[in-house]
Amino acid sequence: MLTVADIMTRNVTTIASGATVADAIELMQQRQIRALLVEHRSQDMPFGMITERDIVYTVVARGHNPEQVLVQDIMRQPCISLDPDLTVQAASQMLSDTGAQRAPVVQDGLLLGVISVTDILMRGMPVLTLSR
Repeated sequence: MLTVADIMTRNVTTIASGATVADAIELMQQRQIRALLVEHRSQDMPFGMITERDIVYTVVARGHNPEQVLVQDIMRQPCISLDPDLTVQAASQMLSDTGAQRAPVVQDGLLLGVISVTDILMRGMPVLTLSR
């Protein structure tokens, strides 16, 4: 049975929580990605997540200056995190249950990768929607 570790993306782009939203936009454009994992400040803090959707809805649409808004002010935290040994089916169910599109893969407080709905679909696994 496939596990999260088998299909996760290992090369994860992160950003500091104290960075500006303008920094996040620039990094997303450079890497051609739609979301960034926000680094935690200590091992006991969960990771956060910032997406292009968060930026559009909470910064751009409200007329805020991305140079003056910090990532920590708009990030989603805590975001769910998944264990690398979790089955893809269980991960799919967790993403479905929470409405998350992606989640960091963490073991012993260390970031190993990220898994997304797209990663699951690319492997031919249906994203479960039983809870909705």
